[in-house]
Amino acid sequence: MKNLLCFGDSNTFGTNPAQPGTRHPFGVRWTGRLATMLSPEWRVIEEGMGGRTTVFDNPMEPRRSGIQALPIVLQSHRPLDCAIVSLGTNDLKEIFHASPRTIAAAAEQVCAAIRDYPYGGCGPAPKILLVSPIAVKPGISRSPYVGFDEDAVERSHRLAPFYREVAERNDWMFLDAATVAEASDADKLHMDPENHARLADAIADILRIEFTD
Repeated sequence: MKNLLCFGDSNTFGTNPAQPGTRHPFGVRWTGRLATMLSPEWRVIEEGMGGRTTVFDNPMEPRRSGIQALPIVLQSHRPLDCAIVSLGTNDLKEIFHASPRTIAAAAEQVCAAIRDYPYGGCGPAPKILLVSPIAVKPGISRSPYVGFDEDAVERSHRLAPFYREVAERNDWMFLDAATVAEASDADKLHMDPENHARLADAIADILRIEFTD
């Protein structure tokens, strides 16, 4: 059995842009689709949380720092064969004033924490797939999900090159989610079912290649 951790934010949780405050069903979420696409040997572990950042603390949304949540998550779900990290969108919020380079460096900290965690008898460390997030759309400042200004749109489009550099330097797998999926026009932030499917397809292709015996 291969254990796959999907560690992310509301687009991993599966927030439904058409109905704010609700969640796509398991079979619609990219994580759920991935579970059906991979062989029965894979166990997909969902760890998505709305508002989750890489490393930043938001006083308006407490307990959302990804790196602070990691020790509990890793201790609970070890052993792991692969970890997908899909964070960075919430780092674009105005309160953090974070550049794309800073956000990518923070994502590197999260991935490094997964790599360096003491798994003990449940080792070795998992392979890592770093996913650069989809771009947010113009009008995000008027979205039901507060905290973003319009500058977030431009910065979201500049994340991928920095994420790619981080992944290549550390020999991690990489996917630019913005090349295969996009946010819904409904809330400028979250994916609809079609885009969850596209993301699942792209991730499945990467994992099949990486884990081919």
